[in-house]
Amino acid sequence: MYQYKRTPLDEEEQDKLVNACKNHKEKLVVYILLDTGMRVSELANLKKENVKWQIGVIEVYGKGGIYGKRTKRRNVPLSPKVRKILEIQFAMSEKIEFSTRTIQRIIKKVAERAGITKNVTPHVLRHTFSINSIRGGVNLRALQEALGHDHIATTEIYLNYSGKNIAEDFKKLWG
Repeated sequence: MYQYKRTPLDEEEQDKLVNACKNHKEKLVVYILLDTGMRVSELANLKKENVKWQIGVIEVYGKGGIYGKRTKRRNVPLSPKVRKILEIQFAMSEKIEFSTRTIQRIIKKVAERAGITKNVTPHVLRHTFSINSIRGGVNLRALQEALGHDHIATTEIYLNYSGKNIAEDFKKLWG
């Protein structure tokens, strides 16, 4: 059975992380990574023109693709929370002005302030987004597209999460 190399945050840890954000910059990074599943490099390269406001998606250029790095295009969901924070950001600037390293430092600092003991990285937030999506009933194929995985087998690893919440998950199914 596949074991996560990066353990996703549970609901309590997610709340702690979000509540530990003190300013716009920290909220921008944490909210976007938790609500979109974007890679850190995709966030660092995000520009105002990538947001498709009317259809509610962010067009990102991720790793891979037939022409090398950052040529594979996909759409990720634009949650109401992310929409609001991006509206504020793009009213001030046309792009996200953080390097990947700065984003990593922001996540680490906010996680420490939140008192989360596990190693929290941007990729852990990507895993957390994936698990939240599956638990929320998102179709595996839709999640594959949102994450930019070439193969469904890559996305299927998120189905192998710990069964500690299995009863709760099935209660959602049964109402």
